[in-house]
Amino acid sequence: MWRRLQTLAPSLRRAAASSSPASAPLSTAPASAFRRTSPLLSSPGDKPAPTKVEDVMPIATGLEREELEAELQGKKRFDMDPPVGPFGTKEEPAVIESYYNKRIVGCPGGEGEDEHDVVWFWLQKDKPHECPVCSQYFVLKVIGEGGDPDGHDDDEDDHH
Repeated sequence: MWRRLQTLAPSLRRAAASSSPASAPLSTAPASAFRRTSPLLSSPGDKPAPTKVEDVMPIATGLEREELEAELQGKKRFDMDPPVGPFGTKEEPAVIESYYNKRIVGCPGGEGEDEHDVVWFWLQKDKPHECPVCSQYFVLKVIGEGGDPDGHDDDEDDHH
């Protein structure tokens, strides 16, 4: 939330400075001050958009830093949007992407009368899964390095 406030602050200050300081209500701020923008990539006034993570958040580290770097490049590091596509059949199953060898997936069913409460299950690499309620088929496509999502691969001999 502080990012959003930080983004709006310069616009609100300019709007307040252009009107009379004592009698102007907040509603006289220009509509552009309240326009929905990406808090990381917006730049107030004529300043150029940030190009380095240090320009946006100097103390960012780890996954937060990776996410910021990707966003500055116009990419998404973590795709949080639910998969959308045609109903999965045995011949053409719904393909779910994952960075790991398994992932928790929720099936909401089809559209209209075929819709049901979400059924959650583990989807594993090379193991198609059929929803027990609507018979939709799913397969997992690994797009990352693979491995176990909790970091405890069974084939590693380096135990602590």
